[in-house]
Amino acid sequence: MLHYEVIVYTGHRVCSGTLNHVHIKLVGKDGESHRTSLSSLRIGGGSVSTYTISCPKSLGELILIELDKQHGYLMPDDAWFPNKVEIKSPEGVIYTFPIHCWIGDKETHRFREGKALRVFDESNSLGQYAREQELCRRKADYGWEQAYPGVPHCIEADGPCKLPHEVQFSFTKTTEFGFTAIAALTELELKGLEHDHHNWKHLDDIKRVFCNKHTVLSDYVQEHWTEDWLFGYQFLNGNHPTLIQRCKTLPKNFPVTDDMVVISDCSNLSNELKQGNIYLCDYKNLDGMPGNIIHGVQQYLTAPLVLFYKQPDDKLIPIAIQLKQTPSKDNPIFLPTDSEYDWLTAKIFVKSADFTEHQLNAHLLRTHLLAEVFAVSLLRKVPMVHPLYKLLIPHTRYTLHINELARTLLIGPAGIFTQFAASGGQTMTKILERSLSSITYRSLCFPDDIADRDLQDVPNFYYRDDGLKLWNIIFEFVQGMIQYYYKRDEQVQQDSELQIWIGDIFEHGFLCQQQTGIPQSFTTVPELVKFATMVIFTCSCQHAAVNNGQYDYGAWMPNTPITLQRAPPTEKGTTSKATMLMTLPPINVTVQGIAAVWLLSRQSSDFVPLGHYPEDHFTERTPRQMQKDFKTELDQLSIKINERNKSLKIPYTYLDPKNVENSVAI
Repeated sequence: MLHYEVIVYTGHRVCSGTLNHVHIKLVGKDGESHRTSLSSLRIGGGSVSTYTISCPKSLGELILIELDKQHGYLMPDDAWFPNKVEIKSPEGVIYTFPIHCWIGDKETHRFREGKALRVFDESNSLGQYAREQELCRRKADYGWEQAYPGVPHCIEADGPCKLPHEVQFSFTKTTEFGFTAIAALTELELKGLEHDHHNWKHLDDIKRVFCNKHTVLSDYVQEHWTEDWLFGYQFLNGNHPTLIQRCKTLPKNFPVTDDMVVISDCSNLSNELKQGNIYLCDYKNLDGMPGNIIHGVQQYLTAPLVLFYKQPDDKLIPIAIQLKQTPSKDNPIFLPTDSEYDWLTAKIFVKSADFTEHQLNAHLLRTHLLAEVFAVSLLRKVPMVHPLYKLLIPHTRYTLHINELARTLLIGPAGIFTQFAASGGQTMTKILERSLSSITYRSLCFPDDIADRDLQDVPNFYYRDDGLKLWNIIFEFVQGMIQYYYKRDEQVQQDSELQIWIGDIFEHGFLCQQQTGIPQSFTTVPELVKFATMVIFTCSCQHAAVNNGQYDYGAWMPNTPITLQRAPPTEKGTTSKATMLMTLPPINVTVQGIAAVWLLSRQSSDFVPLGHYPEDHFTERTPRQMQKDFKTELDQLSIKINERNKSLKIPYTYLDPKNVENSVAI
């Protein structure tokens, strides 16, 4: 008899062990072992258990293993999370089978040896059969569903608990997320704020919403939110740095003249336009969108145009605001020289519109929903043994679960956004549909987006500086990985799984809209490298940039109102402190909005930073070394960012690699 040493590594997650009966079968080119029972008493969380399987003859090169789990009489049916199985053959060869997923059913699961194989590498019928069976099962587990018309499709599920075990939150993540939400709502209940429909009588009263939950930056914003320089700064380094662009020619519907605006150093608007010192934010995406009705009260949503001027001291300040797209007598252009509350009210309307554009387009659509498309397509169309799966699967962690929660708690019929945001309800889906139609592939690729917005030389633009460095580090890592497996363009063209994957993304993510420029197939290695880089950057860095500062800039509600309950002023000189307070959302709406951004800004204790790979999907030496080099590059960038931040009045930390999660997980 020949003996195979089998070592089973169970994950360290809470409840990852099992008391059920686990069976294994070894399958090689020259035969297979009997289905052998493994003692479940040795399969605890974090355990490393060794077994011996005897065979009358050599199985040859091992192709796969089969695992199944059956619960016995009086035993509960519990899920099991094995990390990997290592097998030492009688010939002394060590085979590694990465698993890293929950096994919660009684089905037989096949796992391939860890060496990455493209579809055309399969020379063995057993391997090809296992590949086909895996994709068949995943297609059944990960179906597509259209939650909203004109919006990227999502996973078909009846809530987070109905998702496959392998993509659900860990016990730790679930517990912390629930506790944070309950703690926030309980605090509001105790203060009697959650059901208070009155308007705020004094701005200082807002301080008591979460007086014990504040950050250094949220306190700073509360103190300086009315100042023009901070208003401008946020469009570069705040929650929504993806809209502003250089303006060389004023839009025809924004008739600002030289006489209107005051430019320093005896210059004028025309000269500054030519010199490239004027910038624009145009919220045309919101034009014509009706405001929500909250507690029977009509809300208001505007589509402003905002003009900024880069001063000689490099500060970006607003110099003109038009609150609606069509010029008219009842749509004045507000200026810093207007009365205090005219100008402040105009900025408040801009920040409310910015909240909507940020949350629905930059945040929800361009990170959460696209990350879900990337994840579902990967799980449906690419087997675990494929190098692309191994490269991208760490960047899908928890995305399906958090998005299912969002569809229930935030954007569903009873969600906070639906009930309390100016753009909630049917308006939300209209904005998402319009936003998807305006997406371009270039806008998702960071260097292209910066170039297209002509922002290469804007000073103090830390989002750009850190983002470009991250994109380049990710690009070099992805290029090394892809080129290790694809030496020639013909190999990319020959890989049917790659082609089916990108076709699935184009169909379900971008609804076959040609104008987006999203690839429908891959013909070259560089095309594949760029797209995979975009996927990783979107799921990690871009999400961090638009997510991590939500509480910093949103905890002080007047700086980022979730809704506004008075129409925008139609003439100057009609505003006051009293009208401003009546325009801001009432107490209960304010606290719901702040509670939401507090919840969505909390970092979980099982947070996995970009470049950290606790699960070893790659087993070959070269890819594993590339992962180590990738992490080293990110660590060095983190040191540089921290050094720079020491000299900044407002440190920019959102794209510090140690603060960037590997995936859209919150």
